[in-house]
Amino acid sequence: MKIFLLLFSILIVRIGFSQETPVGIFQNSTDIGKPKNAGSTVFDEATQTYTMKGSGYNIWFNRDEFQFAYKKLTGDFILTGNFQLIGKGTDGHRKIGWMVRENLNEDAAHVSAAVHGDGMIALQWRKLRGAFMRDPEDELISQKKANQIMQLERVGKKFIMRIANPGEPLQVLGMYEANEIPDAVYVGIFICAHNADLYEQANICNVRIDRPVPENYSTSKEGWLGCRLEVMNVFDGKRKVIHTAKGRFEAPNWMPDGKKLLFNENGSLYKIPIEGGTPELLNTDAIKRNNNDHVISFDGKMLGISSHRDGLPGGGSTVYILPLEGGTPRLLTEKTPSYLHGWNPNGKEVVYVGQRETKAFNIYKMAVTGGPEIALTNNPTGVSDGPEFSPDGKYIYYNSNVTGTMQIWRMKPDGSEKEQLTFDEYNNWFPHISPDGKWMVIISFPSEMNSDLHPSFKRVMLRLMPVNGGAPKVIAYMYGGQGTINVPSWSPDSKRIAFVSNSERAEAIAK
Repeated sequence: MKIFLLLFSILIVRIGFSQETPVGIFQNSTDIGKPKNAGSTVFDEATQTYTMKGSGYNIWFNRDEFQFAYKKLTGDFILTGNFQLIGKGTDGHRKIGWMVRENLNEDAAHVSAAVHGDGMIALQWRKLRGAFMRDPEDELISQKKANQIMQLERVGKKFIMRIANPGEPLQVLGMYEANEIPDAVYVGIFICAHNADLYEQANICNVRIDRPVPENYSTSKEGWLGCRLEVMNVFDGKRKVIHTAKGRFEAPNWMPDGKKLLFNENGSLYKIPIEGGTPELLNTDAIKRNNNDHVISFDGKMLGISSHRDGLPGGGSTVYILPLEGGTPRLLTEKTPSYLHGWNPNGKEVVYVGQRETKAFNIYKMAVTGGPEIALTNNPTGVSDGPEFSPDGKYIYYNSNVTGTMQIWRMKPDGSEKEQLTFDEYNNWFPHISPDGKWMVIISFPSEMNSDLHPSFKRVMLRLMPVNGGAPKVIAYMYGGQGTINVPSWSPDSKRIAFVSNSERAEAIAK
């Protein structure tokens, strides 16, 4: 009996030690290779920042020692984060970054994207279990730069490492065809001191693991990816996820009191506290096919929405107006499709996008009391979209591909004096102007995309620029697109924005 109890106690202890302890979005954290000094990974829920402390002789030769926070994944993924070592450190080869590992053994095959203490950033790998690490300089992909933003993407067997200086687009640094790495892997963030007797520390923020869809993915057949509702300080780039869902929601407006966000989901509109919580349904009476074009008036009293009517051109998207607290919407536009994007600060007009006699999308305005619609653009082909008034009412900002690529423009409220503001290779959509009238946030799609389109599930950037033009600065690297930032989404104090990012199959999304 005593022997049985002893064996049972040992079994319980072993089970206890084998249990995983989640840390943030990761399933567990552990030391690899039994370094002399135990490491740790701590997640700060308030700032959604990871602080890693680790020792270890190195991640090199035929075995490794380091601290690792990981998640088990299969298939393709995109790993993105902002990495920062703390202090000057002792060894120039201390390193942090992303790692994809076949198992948790010290000699496992792996691929890692690492930034070193001396500023070197490199894609590194061990091809087989117990093999020596490959020196990145042998592959001519090492680059001495103090970048802190790193992305590691797996597409089939190929691994792609991208880096960026803060505010700049991601650039490809290296690629490796890892035929030996299995489909099921351990994915996560790591830190190694490069000194068995010492600790090093690092902070990692804006950590995202995105599960992309195949190029031929169809939302009508396969469904939608999960969604994250995020808020971000545009000046320091710190992001925070406040709500997730397995289905589709889109396009957050910041409410005038600064305490809640408004978004659309499954044809309805919901409010949610800025700290997160349970969404609250907004009453739109019988109008229950609302899309991602909803805008709050400058005085904070009225809400304009776009909702579909059956049997009409372009799906029948129609502009309605109702009180912000909810109520019975009043139909405004008879012609369809009409997609609302902006209010005049005087409260007397709205601007929207419509497709009329041709296939082109143009910009129109109409009095909130009704009456004739007035065309502000008259392009026979292509797309002009996303019209939004500046807070002083002097300009309407919008995006148009009249020059071939989608760029940001502005014009006078009567449609005159059209002026192009962006001139780069990206396809730029949906300019949103800060309440203080100084800044603009845009979403930028890859240059290789059709400029007429702004689809879901793409690697996109959110960028910040002055309202009068200038070089846009990247403030978020993300997986999203349609529904990310279709509506005005600035906080009333002009410091933060809200947006939606996408990731993972519905059953796999995690906070």
